Parts: sequence; structure tokens; C-alpha cells
Amino acid sequence: MNTRITKSTMLVALLGLSSQLFAQETPTASGRFSPTQFRTWSVGVHGGLLTPRTIFGNSNHQFETPVEHIGYGGYIKKQILPQLGVQADFLAGKVEELRVSNGAGGFIANTGYKTNIQWSGALSAVWNVANININQENAILIPYLKAGAGYMSSGATTTPANTQDAGYYREGWFVPVGAGLKLGVAKGINIDLGYDVNFVKSAKFDGVNTGTNDRFAYAHAGLEFALGSKDKPQLQNYSSLANLRKQSAEESAELRRALSTAEQNAQRDREQYAKDLGDDDNDGVANKFDKCPGTPSGTVVDGSGCPIKVQREVIKETKVITEEDRKVVKDAISNLEFDLGKSTIRSKSYATLNRVAGLLVEKNFSLKLAGHTDNTGSRELNLRLSKERAEAVKAYLVSQGANASRIEATGYGPDQPIATNKTAAGRQQNRRVEFTLY
Repeated sequence: MNTRITKSTMLVALLGLSSQLFAQETPTASGRFSPTQFRTWSVGVHGGLLTPRTIFGNSNHQFETPVEHIGYGGYIKKQILPQLGVQADFLAGKVEELRVSNGAGGFIANTGYKTNIQWSGALSAVWNVANININQENAILIPYLKAGAGYMSSGATTTPANTQDAGYYREGWFVPVGAGLKLGVAKGINIDLGYDVNFVKSAKFDGVNTGTNDRFAYAHAGLEFALGSKDKPQLQNYSSLANLRKQSAEESAELRRALSTAEQNAQRDREQYAKDLGDDDNDGVANKFDKCPGTPSGTVVDGSGCPIKVQREVIKETKVITEEDRKVVKDAISNLEFDLGKSTIRSKSYATLNRVAGLLVEKNFSLKLAGHTDNTGSRELNLRLSKERAEAVKAYLVSQGANASRIEATGYGPDQPIATNKTAAGRQQNRRVEFTLY
């Protein structure tokens, strides 16, 4: 009756612990792109040799010859942490030894015992000592240690049959300890090699009550299968170092792709910039502003690059620049305004620019236009904007009758500041187009 109560109590305890383990959420590891979920449940089957001789020696020195028998079993395992799991083991088989001692230093032929393990169940903690692999997320080699507590039903048959305490099944506790290693052969499949020593809490396991508790060993090999989706890695096999290497490689590849794309875009911008501000037909009007591309060489064109049908009268050339001439240019510079971030001239600037155009026509002066910006934004963008603004002023002056061949438009971007760029007032002074008569 007592053994039935003990057996029932252990079964209820195992079921309760399993329920608690199943209730736990699957652990996750934060990844660079998304959280990783793991397979934490697994089952295993194994077979091997059962022997009364252990690495700690044989507890019963009454027998001389151990006989190995095939044992078999399986387990259900819950992995709680990458290093720690809880495992329910099941084992059955036979343990046998021959030739009992005669008490005088010899042994008696045709004597011995054979113990049949009807069933056994144990709950053990399994500690993964190491996760050996730095190149893949699934480990190749995992050595482990295990220890726990179990309950079994076993019966010993002795020869001769009248040996004390033999001949019937009894139930009792035992303590399993062991070591082994697992080899990852596929995602979610491991070869399990192990060696267990089972310390029986009884001196009657072998049918001979010597007063010393018995023990037996089990060397086994088997397969472990992870349960759950094949897309998820097995928690005990997961290598965080390998995952970090993988994420670093992905990030490096992404950065290289982004850099390559940026370089390609910059190259396209440079090519477009050169095309826009070039002057393929050499008429003095940049391609971007030239509405009549391909005009013959030597053709007089207006500010849009189209031929002028009626030439304006050219006044006799003079190179004397008076203070009044300089004032006309100074007024034009002071009143010159563009739309924000663009090369479009605002209409309030037309009056003073018209006076400059009239001065160029009347006295046949040459004019150099130099565009400048502050250092806000990229240098490449500022160079382009300063050049486009100088070209816009040139185009307007030519549209008012000025000779395009006598006007030079250049952009210097932020390279020639006349004030500090650390203040708003200084940046305002640096955003300018300079007019130079000669």
C-alpha cells in the first residue's frame, strides 16, 4: 500500500512540474532585425549497455564476473536557459553478475544474480558545460553534466534461488548522475552520447542484502529531436557569438550597399551638373539656360541662347570706368535677390540690373560675375548654386542686350568668404554675386 502511495505521489509531482514548464513562455533573444524565438522542448531515445561495474567501482564485492546487457530508454526535456534544462528520463533493462564469493578468497561456479529493471523514471537537471562553435548558430559539440532523483521497480533472480531477499519486485528511489556530449548533425537533431551511474537507495537491488547500497552504470548512445517549428533554432544549441558574427556581417553588407548607392547617386549628380553648366555650342550660355542649343559658332545670341535677329548698335568701346559706373554696379549688387535656395532672380532686382545692362551696351565694358555662398549644406551643392546664380545674372543681362561674349560667369561656392560663417550676419554677407567691370 505504501509503495502505491509513493509511486502515485511521484507521478503527481512529475506532472505538476511538467505543467509549470509547459506554462513558461518560449525565451527570445533580441536580434538586429527581429526577436528570435527558440525551440525549448525535445525528446530523445537511446540504447546502450547496463553493467554493475561503474567508474566508482562495484558496490557489491560478493561477485566476480559482471555481465553486460542491453538497456534502452528515452526522455522528454525542457530547456529553460541555453545552459540549463530539466529532463524526465525513462530506462529499462537487466543488470547481471556471476560467481558469488565463497568467503575464503575464491568464487563459486554456477552462482550469481540477474536484476530486471521493470521500469524507472527520473527527473534530472542537465547543465551544458560549453557550446563549442563560433561559426554557426547551431552548436556542433555540447558537453554536459546531469544529476537528479528517480524511482524504479526492479526484481532480482538469484542462483541458487534461496539467496536472501531475492525473487520478487520491489520499488525504491535511486540517484542518477552522469556526463556526456551532444553532436549537432542537423538543425534540431543531435546525437547524444552519455554515461550514467545510478546509485540505488537500497542494498537489495542485486537480491543479496550486504548492508551496502548498490549501484549500476549505463553507457548509451541515442538521438535527440527538437519539437516545434523547423524555422526556430534549438535553445540549447544556440550560439550567441555566432549570431553576433552573422548580424555584424549583415550590417556590414548593408552599409556597403548604402555607400555604393550614395556613390552612384553622387556620380550621376556630377555628370548632370557638368552637362547642365557646360556650353556645347560655345555661344556663352550654359546648356541649362540655352533654349536654342546647337547655334553656329560666332552667332550673337540673347540670354536664352537664341540668335538675335536685330543687332543693337554697338557704341564705341571705351575702357574708362568712372565712379558713376561703379555706383551702377554697386546698386545692382545691393539690390540683387534670389528665391531661397534657387537661382531665380526676384523682380525687385530687375531695375538695377537693367542699368548694368545699359552700361555694358553703352560703353562696351566686359563684366565678370562671381557667385559665392556660405558654408551651410554640402560643398558640391553650394558650388552648383553659386555657378547657377552667376549664370542666371548673365542670362538676364544678355536678354537686355549685353554681349554674352563679354560676360564671364563663375561659381566659387563657400571657398571665398568675406565674413565669418559662425553668425547669421556673416553668412548673409557671404551669400553674394560680385560684379567686376573691366
